[in-house]
Amino acid sequence: MLYLLESYKINGVIYEVHKLLGHGLLEKVYQEALEKEFKLQKIPFEREKNFSIVYR
Repeated sequence: MLYLLESYKINGVIYEVHKLLGHGLLEKVYQEALEKEFKLQKIPFEREKNFSIVYR
C-alpha cells in the first residue's frame, strides 16, 4: 500500500466516529463528526471537493 500510515490514521478516525455514533444516522451527521475528528487528530482534509466524472 502506497500510503500505509495515512490510511491507518484515516481508518482510525472512521472507526472512532462509528464507535461513538453507531449506524443509521444521516450522512450529514457523519460528515460533521468526521470533520471534527480529523481536526482533533490534526489530519489535513478537504471537505466535499468537486471533481468531474466522465460517464458513457
